[in-house]
Amino acid sequence: MKTYSLFHLADDVLLHGLKSLLACDRTTTAELLAHIAEVDERRLYLPAAYPSMYLYCVHELHMSEDSALKRIQAARAARKFPGIFTAVAEGRLHLSAVCMLAPHLTPEHADTLLAAAEHKTKAEIALLLAARFPRPDVPTTVQAVAVTGAPDLMTPAPVAAFAAEPAPGHVESASRPRTTIAPLSPGRFDVRFTLDQSAHDLLRYAQALLGHAVPSGDIAEVVKRGLATLVEQLEKRVFAVSARPRSQRSAAKGRHVPAEVRRTVWRRDGGRCTFTSAAGQRCPACTRLELDHVDPLARGGATIPGNLRLRCRAHNQYTAERAFGAGFMERKREEARGRTAERRAASTGTGTGATTHIEPAPGHVDQRARREEVIPWLRRLGL
Repeated sequence: MKTYSLFHLADDVLLHGLKSLLACDRTTTAELLAHIAEVDERRLYLPAAYPSMYLYCVHELHMSEDSALKRIQAARAARKFPGIFTAVAEGRLHLSAVCMLAPHLTPEHADTLLAAAEHKTKAEIALLLAARFPRPDVPTTVQAVAVTGAPDLMTPAPVAAFAAEPAPGHVESASRPRTTIAPLSPGRFDVRFTLDQSAHDLLRYAQALLGHAVPSGDIAEVVKRGLATLVEQLEKRVFAVSARPRSQRSAAKGRHVPAEVRRTVWRRDGGRCTFTSAAGQRCPACTRLELDHVDPLARGGATIPGNLRLRCRAHNQYTAERAFGAGFMERKREEARGRTAERRAASTGTGTGATTHIEPAPGHVDQRARREEVIPWLRRLGL
């Protein structure tokens, strides 16, 4: 009996095995497409009592509906343009890419379009197609959406409903997951999402407030202005980005990173994780970024731009584990979770099962309230 537990493999052996299996899988996929294309061309599904290649794949070969649609569409495209077989086998094109490109392939420009799509993600191919085959903008609309109930999981679905399946000579495009942003043409995107009532009210209120600046009430322009303001606020809060930065007034102490240092590191690293693999691949993450000390702070590393870099949370943790050990970091994370739980319990009074409210002593001044009252006035004075 074959076992699929690989815990005993060394890292390099595991990665080598993964790449080898992926290469085999791509070759097998290309061969599978060739077989599907030939069976489809000969209509061998008819003697097997299926009216279409789609139903033959689903019921005879036990493929999922999505898998069958995608492979049949790719196989038919590859039969017309055989270069697709080689591109799939060599890993230059994936099946989703072939299905996205298939409706646009013609003998005149198939080779150039396939070459332009090599090693691209679905999002990148969507941008490529939008640039080469631009579509008009969608109309701006806001409409109520009916809320449908959840499907009845106790009612069995019909089996082998042949009348509703694709005809033998036609296969619809492979179903794709719903996307919220789809490129239409260079620099133009179709964005669709659902708002709740409060967000809808905010949108309408923003339109009203921008009545003079945006008389048409164009939703795209309102959202654009709102996002610009939001991004400005987030950049200022997270990495102290400012159009008129003040000179550094406080020195770095411990884990405190002055605003000027945060701004410098953010601009230098381009707002992106700086982790780079041994092969030179830089991490593409631009979210959940953190400041990481090159020379760890625990070992005396200074909090200066030259000793700081942007890292995503995953690579920040990974670097720390390499420096201090996975066990040590796990204990630190567990301790941090414990402290967080204690603070929450203390603030809610659930730590001991009883809520205790401590009144301030007579004459005592709440320091937090004092700071909140004084700090705005100090800022107005330029301090």
